[in-house]
Amino acid sequence: MAPTQRDLQLTSVAGGRKSEGISAREEADDLEDVRLLDSYDDMEAAGGRREDEKGMGRIQLRVTGMTCSACTSAVEVAVGRVPGVVHVTVSLLQNKANVMFDPNKAKEEDIRTAIEDAGFEAEVLSDSNSVQSRSQRFLTGQFRIGGMTCAACVNSVEGVLRKVPGVKRAVVALATSLAEVEYDPSIISKDEIVVAVEDAGFEASFLQSNEQDKFCFGIAGLNSEEDVHLLQGILRNIKGVRQFEFRNNMSEMELVFDPEAVALRAIVEAVESGSWGKLKATVPNPYNQAASNDAKEASKMLQLFISGLVFSVPIFLMKAIFPHIYFLNSFLLKHFGPFVIKDLLRWAFATIIQFVVGKRFYIAAYRALRHGSTNMDVLVVLGTSASYFYSVWAVLYGASTGFLSPTYFETSAMIITFVLLGKYLEVVAKGKTSDAIKKLVELAPSTAILIVKDAEGRHTTEKEIDALLVQPGDVLKVLPGSKVPSDGVVTWGTSYVDESMVTGESKPIAKGISSPVIGGTINLHGSLHIKATRVGSKTVLSQIISLVEAAQMSKAPIQQFADYVAGIFVPTVVALACLTFFLWFICGSFGAYPYTWLSEGSNCFIFSLMFSIAVVVIACPCALGLATPTAVMVATGVGASNGVLIKGGDALERAQNVGYVIFDKTGTLTQGKATVITAKTFTGMELGDFLTLVASAEASSEHPLARAIIDYACHYHFFGKLPTSKEALKTRQEGFFTEWLLETSDFSALPGRGVQCLVNGKMTLVGNRKLLTDNGISIPTEAERFLIELESNAKTGILVAYDGRFTGVLGIADPLKREASVVVEGLKRMGIKPIMVTGDNHRTAHAVAEEVGIDDVRAEVMPAGKAAVVQSFQRDGSVVAMVGDGINDSPALAAADVGMAIGAGTDIAIEAADYVLMRNSLEDVITAIDLSRKTFTRIRWNYFFAMAYNVIAIPVAAGVLFHSQG
Repeated sequence: MAPTQRDLQLTSVAGGRKSEGISAREEADDLEDVRLLDSYDDMEAAGGRREDEKGMGRIQLRVTGMTCSACTSAVEVAVGRVPGVVHVTVSLLQNKANVMFDPNKAKEEDIRTAIEDAGFEAEVLSDSNSVQSRSQRFLTGQFRIGGMTCAACVNSVEGVLRKVPGVKRAVVALATSLAEVEYDPSIISKDEIVVAVEDAGFEASFLQSNEQDKFCFGIAGLNSEEDVHLLQGILRNIKGVRQFEFRNNMSEMELVFDPEAVALRAIVEAVESGSWGKLKATVPNPYNQAASNDAKEASKMLQLFISGLVFSVPIFLMKAIFPHIYFLNSFLLKHFGPFVIKDLLRWAFATIIQFVVGKRFYIAAYRALRHGSTNMDVLVVLGTSASYFYSVWAVLYGASTGFLSPTYFETSAMIITFVLLGKYLEVVAKGKTSDAIKKLVELAPSTAILIVKDAEGRHTTEKEIDALLVQPGDVLKVLPGSKVPSDGVVTWGTSYVDESMVTGESKPIAKGISSPVIGGTINLHGSLHIKATRVGSKTVLSQIISLVEAAQMSKAPIQQFADYVAGIFVPTVVALACLTFFLWFICGSFGAYPYTWLSEGSNCFIFSLMFSIAVVVIACPCALGLATPTAVMVATGVGASNGVLIKGGDALERAQNVGYVIFDKTGTLTQGKATVITAKTFTGMELGDFLTLVASAEASSEHPLARAIIDYACHYHFFGKLPTSKEALKTRQEGFFTEWLLETSDFSALPGRGVQCLVNGKMTLVGNRKLLTDNGISIPTEAERFLIELESNAKTGILVAYDGRFTGVLGIADPLKREASVVVEGLKRMGIKPIMVTGDNHRTAHAVAEEVGIDDVRAEVMPAGKAAVVQSFQRDGSVVAMVGDGINDSPALAAADVGMAIGAGTDIAIEAADYVLMRNSLEDVITAIDLSRKTFTRIRWNYFFAMAYNVIAIPVAAGVLFHSQG
């Protein structure tokens, strides 16, 4: 993988000799890519959009009952009206709503009530409840202070606490021996506050904080009242547990606790040990819960459909088949009082379907109409109710007059049954669109082996725990062939780890002591002990999942069309149904069509009513509402499984129209592994002294070329003296590398030019031509020829001047990525023009561009100028994509219509981009654009078929072709 600028940060020089830089860089190599997605930690869940979240709360709710875009719009409007709500996004396919709100103005209950008042069911997801308290920057903690005897002690403790970084306020009470400290948990922990007080000569212990978390545990073993009382007693004795309640027939327990005072694992262990193993508390996986809810919804729909089918089939048979079977027909035509048995049976079965099986349609339609919105449920209720209540009237009319009018119970029954079949298939289809999320979730192991240590840090025993209960600092054992439970660092053992499922790197990565590991990856060979560093939502895998979910929650701009159409669709259909009824009725009243068109016992009213009912029930707004989100959801999932993370539907939509792709050179088209291939002096200075001079000047630089220069100089001086093992290498570096770099001062990096500093008190310049000419340094003719030769061969020349004199040149080569030329050719075939932009000189830039096949090159561009290059191509309305990896690419990535960050790049570059190419492969640029084009081609086809269906089906249902039967 290409090194990143983050990896190249060296220890700064402050007037002393420099040595730590090299060893620091060695560690940086090991940490490459592990913090890949840290920049997403506080990303708002809607489409990757960022908000000012200071003091804001966020919750996620499961919303059920939504069927189309009109439903999602109704939920968004209802929640948006709640005072204090800042932003809300609703996903139809995920049945989720993400809400950002001011906790001082709005409460979770207000938001949930608003959704339910809008006609839908809402449940606050337990794993999102903690966001409100955590989003508030400062916590207030209570500490017990021992050893205070007077007011001077109080002042001393307060003074110590107020000086601790991250502490905003501290108040100490002598009478109660308590301290109340307001602190920033991201800067200082409660344990560090305790240490600060103890260092001042007092005793301290943490009691509690105002932080609270809500979590739902599964409970097994509650078989009697005694068990319940036992569990209640255990929970009351756990420090930090604030309240709890049982639900779902005592199988679940909702707990509110202080996460600063007690951890989830401590609660689980306390329940098991306090009940002598009789009771067990389990932590459910939120993703498995969501999958379970989806399965329950699908099962419920299937049961309703089967119930509808059981009752609607006899109704249909009594209408179409039984009249042709003599003994059945004779029985059905008998009278039960004034009623015909057949009519009574059909009425009874239809009533069960209409008001028991179809109850959900009436509830949803009532809620929608109560709030002035319309949806598919309204159409179903209108159509089936018209048919059902007309049939009831016909039965009652026949019983009172003896005139048997035709009934249409089978119409309402079959409509509800088939709509339920459609709902079931829709739920199943929705579940399939989230397969990518499920596959990512399945990467994480369910259990972990915890190594238990005693107070002296000795390994005492091992026990298997739920992987969700792993805490930072835990030491875990990872056996060969098993998955790594969480992100961490190896503390013992060596092995090879397959990280392809997360990073896309197909080659197994060697791991030794201090090597980072990523949760969800597979340990291939030897056993490892790892120290967990990031768990839960902070792991790389969880952040990838969160990013994919955020993209799936977002709406592509093209969906605005569907939302608009869905908003007016149902009223339009109802209006068309009414128009159909009146046209047929009026025409029939005036004899505009022959009475032979009417069925036996029918009349113009019934004839017209059947057409209007057909119009209502055949119309389908759901297809329009699902056309975009299903495609976006599948695309983001497919992208994630192929190493392309997409931050939202808007980014996915923009990528389809890309006309220009601008590539950064270093680390993007090239491997970013710059290597010094030659060094030449043009004065009497020895080569070794020259390399020491340049390395000393570059030791404080963050530029990728600085590492190459220092490594080359180090190799030159210590070739043959370096130990082979990595650990021994670090030890030797710390030992005798301390003396070889010269004293530097007044260092400054000059973006786009190089560096300047004082080495041994004399001005030293290391950089390009512009740096030297701006400082009045002339370049000898021989050096100029040597430089031109380097640049003509796609190599970068670094010029060095010392004490006002030109000293020498270093030639640096950065190999191209092997796929670079293939990708450039592929883009050209797609009708996209590739551009290269670099801060390198014209000769080197054109040599590299010629090698990969790029015709348009912008060379010697300062970092701030890359955004200007992007904007220059945007002036004619073209859509521009920028591909980069470094900090200096961030402005251009942000300015581009589509920013694509190479996965091994810096956090800042990743944050500014719309796409993250996890596999560090340029081929994924084509994958991203091609995925966008195919997705939106599919979306357009979805819209076409949805509109075509309604445009064709509604007129047919209205009877425009009925005359062909006359």
